[in-house]
Amino acid sequence: MSLRARVLRHELTPEPQPPHIETIDEMWSRLQPLFASLTAEVRAYLSSLPDRSSMSDDWLRTQAESELIRLFKSPRFEMPLADETFLRRAVIDDILGFGPIQDLINDPSISEVMVNGANAVYVERAGTISKIERAFETEEHLRRVVDRMLRTSGRRVDQSSPMVDARLADGSRLNVVLPPLSVDGPAVTIRKFHATGFTVGDLVRQKSLSADAARFLGSSVAGRLNILVSGGTGTGKTTMLNVLSDFIGQDERVVTIEDAVELTPHMHNVVRLETRPPNAEGRGEVMVRDLVRNALRMRPDRIIVGEVRGSETIDMLQAMNTGHEGSLSTVHANSPRDALRRVETMVLLGGTDLPLRAVREQVASSIDLVVHLVRDPIGRRYVTRITEVVGMEGDIVSTADLFSRGNQVLDGSLALPELVSTGLASARLGARYAATPHAPAGTATSGSR
Repeated sequence: MSLRARVLRHELTPEPQPPHIETIDEMWSRLQPLFASLTAEVRAYLSSLPDRSSMSDDWLRTQAESELIRLFKSPRFEMPLADETFLRRAVIDDILGFGPIQDLINDPSISEVMVNGANAVYVERAGTISKIERAFETEEHLRRVVDRMLRTSGRRVDQSSPMVDARLADGSRLNVVLPPLSVDGPAVTIRKFHATGFTVGDLVRQKSLSADAARFLGSSVAGRLNILVSGGTGTGKTTMLNVLSDFIGQDERVVTIEDAVELTPHMHNVVRLETRPPNAEGRGEVMVRDLVRNALRMRPDRIIVGEVRGSETIDMLQAMNTGHEGSLSTVHANSPRDALRRVETMVLLGGTDLPLRAVREQVASSIDLVVHLVRDPIGRRYVTRITEVVGMEGDIVSTADLFSRGNQVLDGSLALPELVSTGLASARLGARYAATPHAPAGTATSGSR
């Protein structure tokens, strides 16, 4: 064969393509009929067992696995080992776990799972939300999974109480809204809990926080400044609260208060309190305000409230002002100043008869710092400002940004400027900051404001 012919033959021969690797969603789609048949047969088998309702999940799991082994030996369910392994896990998850979303909950790369009715499932990975090819058989199937999720939480969701906040056994936060409030079927949101948590070093490496700002916040917590963390939904407020609590000394007694427990304080002497919804008769409700008031009788050095959003706000401010310095909380807000306005509004709506100026004086004397977080369009979460609450100027609460970022666009993409000191701080804050043994050398203020 001539050289020219060999060259032409080489050019016309297509390059071999790498083998296609089937995704989990593709396997779900391909194996759906077999999955439905196996699930129905295993359910029927378990239902036929005597005293099933009194048996533990571990015993039921063993029985289900034994039945699956028997079924897979049948010619009806002959298949490759990979398919058998996948279906074995999927059937067990569906009957004794959380159905088609169990593997999503197990996936460490997923931070949030969102179910909008039986046929729409979304996940968040690395700050990006995407729809996946996963579905429940029916709304009733989804309701069964929801009931299973709530089984160990002591909470309920039904037509008389169609919304619920709870936590799963692994600490993940669960929110459920039922029809008719949720028009397109039950809406389920699961915010995953990461047991390892984040450290301040993690936030610095991810550029959520600068090293200087991290040192400043560490010294501020050690110096017992009252700190309010603000931001929108999903900006990392609870993560920041956990990180700040790492700077609290082991010799301090801390009480945490939340609607659904998410905080993981490291201190030895810590009491974690959680609210309780009313029972079916409408009695027995324990609200955040009840727990804040009770916490004052528990001899805490500090109180950490997961989020202030109602009448408990005035009690939290009074606690910060009466011997519980160094307390921490979060609030939904769009800026540090908006956070302070939100606190004012919640105090006024909480039934207090204080005039507006008195409320603002309470806010100004109780809160020392506001740490504000955002989440940008590409999913990055970071601190944009650390703001001091300086005091009152006339009838207005005066603030000063101690750390801030600029906004800039480089090469057509959103750059993330470093969180840098503005050089501003009040003499009052400077004195408290410099007095703490954790303050880095060379800390100084740039004069009074």
